[in-house]
Formats: sequence, structure tokens, C-alpha cells
Amino acid sequence: MRVPCLLVLCALAATVAGSDQHYRLAATQIAADTWLVRGSTAHFSMANGGNIANCAFIATGGGAVVIDTGPSARYGEALRTLVERTTGEPVVRVYNTHHHPDHFLGNQAFAGIPIYALPDTRRAMAEQAEDFSDNLYRLLGTWMKGTVPHLPTVDALPGESTVGGHRLELFAYRGHTAGDLVILDHATGTLFTGDLVFNHRAPTTPNADLAAWRSALQGLSGTPFARLVPGHGDVAEHGRAIAETADYLQWLAGRIDDAVSSGRSMAETLYLPIPRRFDAHDTLVEEYRRSVMHLFPGVEHAFFHAE
Repeated sequence: MRVPCLLVLCALAATVAGSDQHYRLAATQIAADTWLVRGSTAHFSMANGGNIANCAFIATGGGAVVIDTGPSARYGEALRTLVERTTGEPVVRVYNTHHHPDHFLGNQAFAGIPIYALPDTRRAMAEQAEDFSDNLYRLLGTWMKGTVPHLPTVDALPGESTVGGHRLELFAYRGHTAGDLVILDHATGTLFTGDLVFNHRAPTTPNADLAAWRSALQGLSGTPFARLVPGHGDVAEHGRAIAETADYLQWLAGRIDDAVSSGRSMAETLYLPIPRRFDAHDTLVEEYRRSVMHLFPGVEHAFFHAE
């Protein structure tokens, strides 16, 4: 009888563990008609349910616009409820800023609503969404229950469009990924950068082109805005977050280039000290080491195969 009893106890434990898995999302108003749903600046974990990315929404007077939808179907459902309760408007448009799973696996909750993403983002999602979903199921377990990737339905193209009383301008960049969408709401001066900008959180680089990313940040630095909503971290009221992200990426590229050219191994590079000016970045050591593992082989290959 021990095995059946053990199975019952495990099932009960799983039920109890899953019973408190609710995203207690809160919206903070950051400008007229505009709210931020701030994610944790930690890594994916069972404690946060993968709620690590910023999402945002705008009440336009002609329906609500949602920017990114979070890591799971359950998150997306909670977000949609929060948006419609806060704005009193139905959601009429969704934007995915890029193809990383913490920003789009909540799309299911918005099925039937136009979901926009850059063409390169849509291609990357088509190729990688299933793998991303499988990985998050392994990391987050029952938080992901019922989540199936729901891909964007409309190409987001650079230029302006008006929704209700808000004129939204879309910019197509690349660097963090092959397609990084930036949205400027001219009605409030709010710039939504996705993961091109991290604020006091170490940038992630699994699909990064550091040179293109730094070029994108240079472009962003010339865009007038009143406030900036990064993909991770607090809202910034000036260009400091852009400059700090650019500084970190420039240092990271230089660190790896110098390590390769001086004959250091990747293993040695993983444990080199990090400058103290980056101490305020959450997840700094972990993301630095992940970045070395992502980027070092390509730099090494280019160095030894240069003509």
C-alpha cells in the first residue's frame, strides 16, 4: 500500500503547490492613459512564475493597446483582466516587442485581437516558439499549464498609426534580437523600448549582435521622449538607462575581444572581475557568464579565421 499512498501524497502536494500560483499583477500609472506592469528583475523561477519582463498598456479612447503579454497563458489572462478593469476599454491591439518568451507567451489570452510584431520577430517566433515554451515548462512547471505559443498575426511596420487619441510611431531596430520593436506614443512622450534597454538589470544576450545593438541605442539616444519604459527595470525619465546599457555592452564586447586576442580561454574569461560601476545591475554575475558562453565562441572563430 505504500506506493499508492505515496502517489496520493505527491498529487496532494502538487495540488497545494499549484493552488497559490496566481499572478498578482498591479498596474502603475506612469503617464496620462498609460500604465506599467513591472516584472521582477530576477531570473525565471518558481517563485516569480516567469514574471520578469515589463508589460504596459495605453487607454487610447478607441480601445486599449497592450505592449507585450508576459510568459504564460495564465499571465496573459491576468494581464487582460487588469487592462480592461483599469481602462474600462476593450483591448483592440497588441504589440510584441521581440521574440523572447517572457514577452509573448501570454498572447493566447488575446486571441482574436490583432497582434503586431516586426517581420523578423515573427520569423524568429515561428522557428523558436515551441522550444522556448518547452524550456519554460521545464523551468516553471505548472505556472505554464495550458500555455501554447500563439504567434502574432500582423506585421508591425515602421511609421505612424493612430489609435483613438494616441499617435503611435513604430521603429524597427535589431541588436538584442533580429527584430526589436520600439514604440513612441507622441500623445505622452512615452518610449517603449523592449529589451533594447535594461535599467539596473544586466542585459541578456542569447540572440544578440552587440555591434547592431549599440547602433540601435545610438539611434534611440537621438529620439526625444519624456519617459522610457525598458524591457526590464524601472521607468527612466531621461537617457541614463540608454547610456548605461550602451556602456555595459561596449565593455562586454571589449572584454571578450581582449580575452580572445590575448589567448585567454573561455573558462578563464568567465571568472574575470567585473568593473564596480556595474554593481547596481541585478543578476550581473550570472548574465555576464551567460553572455561569455553565448558570445565567446563566435569571437574566437572570427579571430582565428580572419583573412
